[in-house]
Amino acid sequence: MSTRQTAHPWQFKARFRRHAFGWRSQPAITRVKEAVSEIRKVSRTDTLLAAEGAVLFLEKVSPALEQVDSSSGAIGTAVNHAIDVLVKIVAEAPADDSTREAWLERLFQAHADDGIPYIELLADYWGELCASPEVASRWADQLIDITRRVLSPQSPPGHHFHGATACLSALYAAGRYDELLELAQGARLWHYRQWAAKALIARGKRAEALRYAEDCRNPWANDLAIDRLCEEALLSSGFAEDAYRRYGLTANRAGTYLAWFRAVAKKYPHKEKAEILADLVRLTPGEEGKWFAAAKDAGMLDEAIALANANPCAPQTLTRAARDYAEKNPAFAIEAGMAALRWLVKGYGYEITGFDVVAAYTHTMKAAEHAGRADETFGRIRELVSEDRSPGGFVTQMLGRRLELT
Repeated sequence: MSTRQTAHPWQFKARFRRHAFGWRSQPAITRVKEAVSEIRKVSRTDTLLAAEGAVLFLEKVSPALEQVDSSSGAIGTAVNHAIDVLVKIVAEAPADDSTREAWLERLFQAHADDGIPYIELLADYWGELCASPEVASRWADQLIDITRRVLSPQSPPGHHFHGATACLSALYAAGRYDELLELAQGARLWHYRQWAAKALIARGKRAEALRYAEDCRNPWANDLAIDRLCEEALLSSGFAEDAYRRYGLTANRAGTYLAWFRAVAKKYPHKEKAEILADLVRLTPGEEGKWFAAAKDAGMLDEAIALANANPCAPQTLTRAARDYAEKNPAFAIEAGMAALRWLVKGYGYEITGFDVVAAYTHTMKAAEHAGRADETFGRIRELVSEDRSPGGFVTQMLGRRLELT
């Protein structure tokens, strides 16, 4: 450890002791984000010191998080984001050979000791961390023999070497594509075989790479990862329309339908948003209601209402739309609120409370008042609630007196 790093008062250092966190993930996520912010701030004035801090954090993060509940995936996502940011800081730091080699040795040991694992993704960036083809080639030489044995088709199932991916990444960064193809093509898992596809792409053999990737599909392969690699191959070659048609929709799945729509729209700005939305709706039959927020976000309000009425949509989402648009577009707000009440009456919705029901009614009526349609809307709601099929007549219990039904 360098004298400069030891002397620098990194705030995250004391916070990331072994088993520093209990089972709750949110405090740990907050500390991870704070550590990344601290390192990024230092990088603005001292890139070498920031890189040393990044290495220190990556050494300490996994032991500190060992007891955290990772079942939701949130803490893993936070650490993966940290790796994405910190790898770039380490890779771009102006370090001499001995300093970089020391960093790599420490990171390789941390990766080997990563029991949960949290920094497994670090191996995918090994070529970048080496920062030069020469350093990458030296690391590939160190790792290639055991990697060849582990990835051989004759290797026993389950035989594992934590440095195998680092070896493939180093070979790729060193431009040693023949050896990379030899090693990766014989592997069983897409996690390794993807490097063969990357080598083919680097050689300009795009069509062969796509065929190879498609041939790798099986019940155990990561279809999303395959789609993303193939999409990137086409986009980087200038075939945006082909990329969209073949992989653009499936390669950009996200945690929510709105985020999915935004990801596709951002990557394919030449496509009309209405076309993207229509294609996504066709891709997910029976889930039309889940695209309401995407249509609203794109300003396609008529389409949004049609989607909200086609299949169940979260009543709370529709109620928020009624609230937000009550003044600026009351006609849309009325229909959003009516859709919310319609699904509530039919018994749809997750963890519905009396507040949800009253809010749907209140915001719909406020929009109706702005539109000068209060009497009409009141009548529509009264007629709708009179056919209440919610569990135990819950909607009627909440609105019966307001609507003069009880």
